Amino acid sequence: MATVLSFSMAEVKRDLLYAAKECSDRGLVHSSKWSAELACSIPTPTTIELLPKHNHYDTQFTKEYDVFCLGKALFDSKEFERAAFFLAECKSHKALFLRFYSSFLAGEKHKNDDHVDILGPQEIVQNKVLTTLRENLSENHKHLDGFCLYLYGLVLKKLNLKTEALAVLLEAVAKEPLHWGSWLELASLCTDKDMLHSLTLPAHWMKEFFLAHVAIEIQTTEEGLHRYNELAAACFGKSNYVLLQTALANYHSRDFDKAVELFTELQKKDPFSLEQMDTYSNILYVKEMKPELSYLAHHISQIDKYREETCCVIGNYYSLRGQHEKAVMYFQRALKLNPQYTSAWTLMGHEYMELKNPSAAIESYRKAIEVNTRDYRAWYGLGQTYEILKMPSYCLYYYRQAQKLRPNDSRMLVALGDCYEKLEKLQEAKKSYFRAISVGDVEGIAVIKLARLHEQLQEEDDATKYYLRYIEQADIIGVISPEEVCIAYIFMSRYYLKRKKLEDAELYAHKCCEYSESREEGKSLLREISLARSRGEGEADTSDLYQHETSIGHNITSVPPNTMSPSLNPVSPMNLNFNTP
Repeated sequence: MATVLSFSMAEVKRDLLYAAKECSDRGLVHSSKWSAELACSIPTPTTIELLPKHNHYDTQFTKEYDVFCLGKALFDSKEFERAAFFLAECKSHKALFLRFYSSFLAGEKHKNDDHVDILGPQEIVQNKVLTTLRENLSENHKHLDGFCLYLYGLVLKKLNLKTEALAVLLEAVAKEPLHWGSWLELASLCTDKDMLHSLTLPAHWMKEFFLAHVAIEIQTTEEGLHRYNELAAACFGKSNYVLLQTALANYHSRDFDKAVELFTELQKKDPFSLEQMDTYSNILYVKEMKPELSYLAHHISQIDKYREETCCVIGNYYSLRGQHEKAVMYFQRALKLNPQYTSAWTLMGHEYMELKNPSAAIESYRKAIEVNTRDYRAWYGLGQTYEILKMPSYCLYYYRQAQKLRPNDSRMLVALGDCYEKLEKLQEAKKSYFRAISVGDVEGIAVIKLARLHEQLQEEDDATKYYLRYIEQADIIGVISPEEVCIAYIFMSRYYLKRKKLEDAELYAHKCCEYSESREEGKSLLREISLARSRGEGEADTSDLYQHETSIGHNITSVPPNTMSPSLNPVSPMNLNFNTP
């Protein structure tokens, strides 16, 4: 990670402009846009020509150029079947790709039309041309260029042949490394760091963008931030894409303030972009920034009210206002526009839980996982739903899946600990709570849960250690739950009373009297302490207590202070408004 990236700006810019043209010719609009935007962010050296060189070495393409032009015009008009029909006899690489890609998109359109309803029985509707496309592409495998290999890999992935798809996509990026779409499909198949390291990737500057993107996808956000900072320092410092990805990395690492700052900067630089505005709305939702979310919803609906991102933002706005039926309606609109929109499925699941409709919530979460198995929020949502349905064995499975995707997220570990407790697997519960504390207890509840578990197991010394830590934590960040802090004070008072340390017992008994929830218990403890004094029971040496509390004070500093800031509005694992990353 110590390497410093060094690119030739002139070569990179020429590469990107070439890629934008080639992708545009083939109807790959998203990759074309990505390349063009990135090219525009690079300063233009005065010594180069911007226009990429075109060498029509493919004589077959020049012979078929008139048919290709017709096919492309039909493709642009979304008449995909007509385009494929007229291109049927073409043999050149570019025309061949457009023909197969037109057939693929026609099949996708028919597949989406065959969906009767968004929610309903788990019917499997497939693209009916995938098998034929696979056969045709397989026959020509040796002669396919990088773009056709990309399409072949996409078809294999849609057929759930992931191992074969991975091999073909690796071929695609090796043959045509400038096509960003191939890299994205390859990234979607990388499940973890070990798999990523096993890939043989071409030595090309595009690989750096791929590695940074995958780092964010597999939740290694620190590495992702480092890689994007390196790309910004190399020659992409003015790139809106790099700025956006940096904002997403901060979102996933739960640094919401920094993410809001970066999204605000991005809106100033590119006010009409809708890219990732749904994610921005999630952050505003979690931070309960109602005016900002209201402005965002109004602003982007004026730009394009029929984009899935717009519908998602408006859905979040209505959810924050407590109008959950309207929120569901807008998430459903987003899914009609794009049935593969993972975020809308997950957020709709949250809304159905707010409406106390667990069966519809489960259906939504399952659809989200079908689209993207790496969506930990959907796995977590399923765990919450089954927990409400009092099915701890089921919710344990789903929480485990979420925790695998977010191994250092204390919320997942606390949820696992709760499940283990319900299943009476108390040792596993202890390990989960301890791990949650060690990775930074975001919600500030793992410590009290571990303390109560030690108390339940009659491990009083360990319980004391964590109750003291919880009290120290409450003094630093403020009381999160009066009920929990009262339980801690009562335990500590009884613990010291039992050991005849009456001064310390009295201290915590007085603290109990400060809260209505424990006032009566505090008065009872004070009477017991007074009675113990009247019997002449002596005070024990409290120097060991002082040393113990001091060590606890030092230990609490290991919890990152910014992860427990009251401004982040910590929530319990059962809070169903889980829009957080």
